[in-house]
Amino acid sequence: MDYALPSFSLHANVVDIFNRQIYPATVNVEEGHIASISKTNSPATSYLLPGFVDAHVHIESSMLVPGEFARATVVHGTVAAVSDPHEIGNVLGVLGVRFMLDNGADIPFKFCFGAPSCVPATSFETAGAGITANQVAELLDDPRIGYLSEMMNVPGVLNGDPQVIAKIEAAQHRGKPIDGHAPGLQGEAAKKYFGAGISTDHECSTIDEAIEKIELGAKILIREGSAARNFDVLSPLIDAYPDKTMLCSDDIHPDELLTGHINRLVRRAVAHGLDLFHVLRAASINPVEHYRLAVGLLREGDPADFIEVRSLETFHVHRTWIDGQLVAENGQTTILRKEPRRVNRFVASEVCKEDIALVSRGQTGPKEVAELVHVIEAIDGQLLTNRLKVPAKVVDQKIVSDPDRDILKMVVVNRYASTLPAVAFVKNFGLKRGAIASSVAHDSHNVIAVGPDDEQLCEVIHLVMQAGGGLAAVGDGRNRVLPLPVAGLMATGPCPEVGAAYRQLDRMAKDFGSQLQAPYMTLSFMALLVIPSIKLSDRGLFDGESFELIPTAVPLA
Repeated sequence: MDYALPSFSLHANVVDIFNRQIYPATVNVEEGHIASISKTNSPATSYLLPGFVDAHVHIESSMLVPGEFARATVVHGTVAAVSDPHEIGNVLGVLGVRFMLDNGADIPFKFCFGAPSCVPATSFETAGAGITANQVAELLDDPRIGYLSEMMNVPGVLNGDPQVIAKIEAAQHRGKPIDGHAPGLQGEAAKKYFGAGISTDHECSTIDEAIEKIELGAKILIREGSAARNFDVLSPLIDAYPDKTMLCSDDIHPDELLTGHINRLVRRAVAHGLDLFHVLRAASINPVEHYRLAVGLLREGDPADFIEVRSLETFHVHRTWIDGQLVAENGQTTILRKEPRRVNRFVASEVCKEDIALVSRGQTGPKEVAELVHVIEAIDGQLLTNRLKVPAKVVDQKIVSDPDRDILKMVVVNRYASTLPAVAFVKNFGLKRGAIASSVAHDSHNVIAVGPDDEQLCEVIHLVMQAGGGLAAVGDGRNRVLPLPVAGLMATGPCPEVGAAYRQLDRMAKDFGSQLQAPYMTLSFMALLVIPSIKLSDRGLFDGESFELIPTAVPLA
């Protein structure tokens, strides 16, 4: 960053987290650093706090490029983000990671990007690129890369896969932290996984799971994103283990960033009666210390990265400074907007009804059930899914959606080559009509669609293909698309513009009958194979527990 480092003084109540004190003081900033903090007897009406840090986020999931993510979050007091760029890594490999580094390099915001550890996430899906152990090591040599991103290949760690171990050792040799990703892992397997040097986990869904991982040496990142919402369950950990917890969003959509970020979690935690200083430690000190971020913590000699709030209950942010530069005031950012360059890897292909038809292999009759189908049961607010096996609905010897039972056809289409789609069924999307689709489909980001009608499924997939990636909805005589020209993951515009477009699509999905909090975010995770129980890749239905592809339809026992 080449902007001038300013000098100034201000008077406010300083919230000293380290010493658990709040006192009026004059803070003097010289050339972007805190030169002195002098206690006074003069009363003050506002409070200065260290800036907030998102301890684990995939910026791509906000559908904003890093510069626009920064412009959106500084107004809520976020001064830094620990970001895993594996979404764009799955599309473009190392070139995608370097795009994120370059886009975030020129603005007053403190990004800590990781070296993606699992690109592709599994061998059971088609990604646009891979990142080898040698490439991981090269990325870790870049000072802008602060850690090894979440190690999702749990079997690889447990079985000593040479490539996996090489990536872990590359981070260890460079003294950089290693992020974990181990949903539901407990017992001896967890002991071995965290014993390999992995230091965090953001996938806990129960207190018992989190405590066991803490006892094994891991720090717990309490997640509250647009789809995965674990804050209410896990927030008691903040008081129980104040040095072992951090706050993160993981995946958050632009409409939510318009209303808040980490400050929203701080407000909720304090409202729940948690200790103010413990909460602020989780929101600032713990991620700064764990990831060794060059972020100030409101101490003499620190970079002047702090925020001003009028209330320690609402945490509405009045002003935000980074390196002494005022980057946000009264809900508006002062960071200048820059048009990002467009990078992508996308092969548009046509999908017709015959391509997604699922022919029944059973003998049908007036009252006979031909076969059973495996059904992915989506869980609102969770990335985990349940596995169901239900009687198929067969019409004209084809297995079809059954909206009366809320069992809908889901399709994944390879966006890197022209191949036949994969088809399965999902429950709890609730669509009675219409269809929605997205090229944001973790982690390989092929095109995913869901709906009760095959013709509309093909139509909505076509919209995404035409746009070279995006989110789309079709139904009730309407069609709408939000183009995502940067890797099929991110828009080029600012958060208010992207958030408004996303809200229109979200509203359409809910008009069609979905009662999910975030239908598009939930849809994007129906292809995330590394989260049990079953998911759908472009190669077929995947069992995340046995780590194998399974048939969509099975004979009636």
